[in-house]
Amino acid sequence: MALEHAILVSLLERPGSGYELARRFDRSIGYFWTATHQQIYRVLKRMEADGWIDAQDVPQDGRPDKKVHSVAAPGRAALAAWMAEPVEPESVRHTLAVKIRGAAYGDPAALIAETERHRTAHADRLARYLAGERRDFPEGGEPTESEELQHVVLRGGIAYERMTLEWLDDVLATLRRLARARTASDRTQS
Repeated sequence: MALEHAILVSLLERPGSGYELARRFDRSIGYFWTATHQQIYRVLKRMEADGWIDAQDVPQDGRPDKKVHSVAAPGRAALAAWMAEPVEPESVRHTLAVKIRGAAYGDPAALIAETERHRTAHADRLARYLAGERRDFPEGGEPTESEELQHVVLRGGIAYERMTLEWLDDVLATLRRLARARTASDRTQS
């Protein structure tokens, strides 16, 4: 997926300035597609030059005008064409998993702190996802079609983080058990 497609989806959900779009990436879109603020501004400029988006200068009191972007007809057509293309299932590249497999040839105890660090990062991400869900999708609301689709993507992220935490707990239990067994074995051989 190109950054252009993520930007088009975001601008269709709500037109905005480059700054507002970058904040949306920080708050929600960035959970599954990351981009720096510089990348977003660079791509916005190119998309405007290609006619995919329109920009309107909006005056602000006491501040420079801001440029509010919205999707133009060629941008909608490009997004529709991209959405019609098949997408291959993504392969997972997981460096920590390779290190865990390699622990049999090194020191399993050496990976415990790194695995705990990963667990903390995933627990923090899950907490952010759940806070976002409470904030953006309150119980009893009447969601729009767009909101329903945003929520189903967020629920996928929540499920992924919960699964990852469960797996990391299993990894930690295994590493600790193997480290204890190796320590006991080293003592009996001494």
